[in-house]
Amino acid sequence: MTTSTRNLQFLYLLPPPLKTPPPPKAPHYALFISSFLLQSMIPPPPCYPPFTSLNSPYRSRRLLSLVTTPISFLVRSNPLGRNRHLSFYPMDNSPLQSPPITFTSPDSLSSFLSPRLRGNSLSTWGRAPGTKTLHNLFLEISQGETSLLVSDQTLIRTVNVASIYIRNSRGLILIESKQLLSDGSIRERSRPLSEKMKPLESIEEAVVRAVREELGESVVVNILEGSSNIRVEERESLSYPGLRAQYVLHTVEAKVVQGLPEEGEFETEEIGEDPVDGTGEEFEGRAVTVKRHYWKWVDERDLRR
Repeated sequence: MTTSTRNLQFLYLLPPPLKTPPPPKAPHYALFISSFLLQSMIPPPPCYPPFTSLNSPYRSRRLLSLVTTPISFLVRSNPLGRNRHLSFYPMDNSPLQSPPITFTSPDSLSSFLSPRLRGNSLSTWGRAPGTKTLHNLFLEISQGETSLLVSDQTLIRTVNVASIYIRNSRGLILIESKQLLSDGSIRERSRPLSEKMKPLESIEEAVVRAVREELGESVVVNILEGSSNIRVEERESLSYPGLRAQYVLHTVEAKVVQGLPEEGEFETEEIGEDPVDGTGEEFEGRAVTVKRHYWKWVDERDLRR
């Protein structure tokens, strides 16, 4: 009987009381305040005003940003193909990623180029038929038409070019067969109407200027909608032997409206070459300029791509 009572007492023992959880800790306000103070000490990124005019005082800064900004993708397509297939390819190694180099005079440009060009390439500029002079390159740089850039220890001349494929009523394409230069030499071309683009110039503005300067002020063409493309070509410069060149070609197609003969060969006089640098110094006689253009109509199948 005693054993039985003890068992009953053991079975009806109350469970131990539950432990109360500790109260939540107060937030570390000091940590938040310190983080806020550190962020407030970091200056915000610069914010430049919008560019509403080509004469804006920020024009040079914008031009520099355009030149030095990496080009990640460029459009590659057939500018004459009816069924255009646009594809994209990376340009991670593009020399456009490096800052452009500026020069104060043709002499400073010569001193920079001499140790970087192979052999005596510089001495052939302006002497070999169809080549330009050191003063021509200095003019191109000072006027913003050309940039000299260094990529992987290679010196590259970078040019934005407007390339206009003008068609007549029969579908033939206008080709510049050759040029007469101011030194009397002939430079072979075999390419459509082409013009180096000015800083901040749109493709439409470049087309108007190219037509006026090389074909004549009475010539009118219409740019075909949806025909604008961009592609890149890299090769040795024909105008400056020994200097590598990268051409960013802005191609468009256009149709003749008025002012051009639509058959046979013809020639026009250049009215746009100006041998004056950005400071007003004139290089007449030291820079080779184009005097006359020689044109012909060719079938698309005969065009050298």
